[in-house]
Amino acid sequence: MQLFGHHISRRTLLLAALEIILILCCLQLALMVVTNEPGQQASRLVQNLLLTGLIVLIMETMGLYDREVHARLGIRGIDDMLRLGASLLLALLIVVLLSPWLTEHLPSTKAILIGSGLAFFVVAAERFAYRRVTDKEAFAHRILVLGAGSRAMALETSNAEAHRPYKVVSFVAIEDMEAIDVPESKVIQLEPNQSLLMLARSLHIEEIVVAIRNRRGVLPIRQLLECKLQGITVTDISTFFEREHQRLELGSMNTSWLVFGSGFRQSWFGNLVKRTFDLLLSLTLLLLTWPIMLITAIAIRLDSPGPIFYWQTRVGRGNKPFEICKFRSMTQDAERDGKPQWAASNDQRITRVGRIIRKLRIDELPQMINVFYGEMSFIGPRPERPLFVEQLSQQIPYFLARHSLRPGISGWAQVRYPYGASVEDARQKLQYDLYYVKNHTLFLDILILLETVKVVIFGRGAR
Repeated sequence: MQLFGHHISRRTLLLAALEIILILCCLQLALMVVTNEPGQQASRLVQNLLLTGLIVLIMETMGLYDREVHARLGIRGIDDMLRLGASLLLALLIVVLLSPWLTEHLPSTKAILIGSGLAFFVVAAERFAYRRVTDKEAFAHRILVLGAGSRAMALETSNAEAHRPYKVVSFVAIEDMEAIDVPESKVIQLEPNQSLLMLARSLHIEEIVVAIRNRRGVLPIRQLLECKLQGITVTDISTFFEREHQRLELGSMNTSWLVFGSGFRQSWFGNLVKRTFDLLLSLTLLLLTWPIMLITAIAIRLDSPGPIFYWQTRVGRGNKPFEICKFRSMTQDAERDGKPQWAASNDQRITRVGRIIRKLRIDELPQMINVFYGEMSFIGPRPERPLFVEQLSQQIPYFLARHSLRPGISGWAQVRYPYGASVEDARQKLQYDLYYVKNHTLFLDILILLETVKVVIFGRGAR
């Protein structure tokens, strides 16, 4: 479903809502154990609700609502339980540190400790049971794909990922329409007296995804309308990928879908809100991180010869070049021949200090200067070098569309895809950049900030 323009899984929302209720009940139950005064228990409800919200927010930052993390680790993994315990301990630490500045007295430390401990075991058990139930095939969203060509194959490939909450049941091939690229064992052709609605009902289909490339004269529009009127969702494959994967699949898109579809909105008010958000956030981060930046500058100076800061030409909004500022993380002669190079895994040009600050994203902090000047936003597509932009725009469709917004220090592509160092990586990341350009809101910017913290904590994608 869409929440403030961003597509969020219903399962994720359901899981978060369930855990909010469970954690709140644990905190209230602990308060009942510690005190027998009903009036005090009622007055602490709002405070316990705020504490619950803080715990769930930290759990999100720890990756506990990330389907990809669940698929990689498994819900019963020790790592998952460690993240849950760390979330509760961190929330408790924040409460203890902030308590002297709070005007209202919080529930006793004993009550919070008992409630947090109880919440750990309750949520751990609930997650185990939740995953066991929702992993069953009976709870999978059943999909019927209209088409069996290259677009349908893209859906079949993504369906192989275990953490997807849907199941592609079959592909309907339309005779003489296109080559069959999907597994033939999953291909169905309609019988002469069989309608698409009859097939969908016999397979207990909940949604039909249209994945036909050339639709003129072959799309069974009346049968699709009949299915929709009978309660079966009919979705274009581009919309399906946007909803389920939070990206725009380049191989499935038509230019007409981009032109006539929703999104890609820009208004003076939205731009003003985003600019204000950028300035306030950058100023806050500058005040919080200046000691780290000072230590980093000293470490760079002591580690290797060369300047502390690194200025490099990048392409910004409207394809206009600007100079980006970063902490130097490579040797001074990293590009001796003057030709731009992709950063490789275990790149020998990276210094000892550079490897650390790139892992923790500290090298990006000086870009706040670019944010103050209005050349960058805090959240947006990553700015690329002019030579790479020229090359990639010739090889990848819609690449220049990412320059309709200011580039960002962090972005949807940066937090959803590993570090890119090839044309194929750039193609994959563009799909996430286009999703952000299409659906960007302040709500999505805040979610990306939380994802950025997650990336920094667990060191994903850095080189």
